[in-house]
Amino acid sequence: MNADTLVALVTQAARQWPERTAWHFDATGARYTFAEVDEHSGRFAAGLHELGVRTGDRVAVMLRNQPEFPLLWLALAKLGAVVVPVNINYREFDGAHVLRHSGARFAVAAGEFVELLAKIAPDTAVERVLTPDALRSDTVREADPVVAEQPMNIQYTSGTTGAPKGCVLPHRYWTTLALGLTTGFPSIGTGDVLLTAQPFHYIDPQWNVALGLASGATLVVLDRFHPSSFWDKVREHGVTWFYCLGLMPTLLLRQPPSPADRAHKVRAISASIPPELHAELEQRWGVPWYEAFGMTESGSDLRVSEADHDVAVGTGCIGRPTRDREVIIAGEDGKPLPRGETGELLIRGLGLMQGYHDDPEATARAFTGGWLHTGDLARMDAEGRVYYVGRTKDMIRRSGENISADEVERALLLHPAVRLAAVLAVPDELRGEEVKAYVVCEGEHPPPSELAEFCAGQLAYFKVPRFWTFAEDLPLTPSERVAKGELRKAADLRAGAWDRSTGQWR
Repeated sequence: MNADTLVALVTQAARQWPERTAWHFDATGARYTFAEVDEHSGRFAAGLHELGVRTGDRVAVMLRNQPEFPLLWLALAKLGAVVVPVNINYREFDGAHVLRHSGARFAVAAGEFVELLAKIAPDTAVERVLTPDALRSDTVREADPVVAEQPMNIQYTSGTTGAPKGCVLPHRYWTTLALGLTTGFPSIGTGDVLLTAQPFHYIDPQWNVALGLASGATLVVLDRFHPSSFWDKVREHGVTWFYCLGLMPTLLLRQPPSPADRAHKVRAISASIPPELHAELEQRWGVPWYEAFGMTESGSDLRVSEADHDVAVGTGCIGRPTRDREVIIAGEDGKPLPRGETGELLIRGLGLMQGYHDDPEATARAFTGGWLHTGDLARMDAEGRVYYVGRTKDMIRRSGENISADEVERALLLHPAVRLAAVLAVPDELRGEEVKAYVVCEGEHPPPSELAEFCAGQLAYFKVPRFWTFAEDLPLTPSERVAKGELRKAADLRAGAWDRSTGQWR
């Protein structure tokens, strides 16, 4: 399929596969054919137009994983308007920031969120807050002319540092991502069944919708990620490919083994994979797992292919650039480093974000020298494969040694009692920074000295956390990563922690 806007994707899919099932919502059993997706999104487009939505208008959407979210997304695409997804976990403070900063004219919300947004609206540009039912029209509106570079989303980041920034994502962002997955590995087609378990306000379900429209594959939508029943749903729906990220692979591996583990139709899995668990994941489910790298700002950037799979298992390799990407590993001066050296991963190519909404300074910093600066550290081998090292802002500098928080977290997760871990830097007058670990355990936690000793057997001595805090749970971003920005808000990261240097609780 040759299309460079979401409008072209949905209209061509409806014409090419009208009776094929496009979406299946697991929680309710609701199904839509590709023709019905086109029709119902056209009805919402008519309702939005009657409301007064025009090209360039921004509309906030706060809905759970229900059909109305993608239908409204496509409806706004047909009007040349812009969607502003609102995290369903937001409350007054963070919700007000998104509505105010985006300049949304209207808001569409599930009934449970209407009161919240109506309370926030008077301090924003929002004129009306409606439920989806109020926007269904008896007529179907034909799509307005749209072009590939027209903004489609203002997609707010998780806000790990400071207030969330709004990534302006054009139509070409979504079509580049989707078509790249059909024309290159994993070559998604009409024989595939996709599955998404993230909330629709996050980018994953949205690009899965675009991928289904580009390929003719059926997309199964779960209400959310449930580790205990995830593989049951994969088997029930005959899923052939899915993407998982953050903590999902680790949480899945922690589920009790089952005789049915290999009784599925999955042919490949794309994921962010803890290297130490890569081989175990493949052995358990009998299917290859392929590492991939992407960001809200850039979409899909690097992927491991079938040709590189065997040499990449367990190495932290995130693959090679996709067909629409160039990458370099750069030093602090922004110039390419020799192969094998660690530096910042820089990206450029087709379908990146246009910038951060209403934040020219942040946009200029992100695109310094014509490259998107990812904030991720990586290295490239002699064959051009890229290996993830860690976040530039997630490196701890202790007594002159650079420590990757990600590496320490992965070591902690090897302990059988540890379910979740987050590692942060703590300012220290003597060493510059010290290492702190937040740990969530299964059941009663072991003594912190035991975990410290375990880490000492896995890592160099200077990487072993000095400060330890046990928690019932940790805040997560929509991408199933620990929201470290929330943890860093503590006035004193040492307060209440166990101090390895003294053996005492502070």
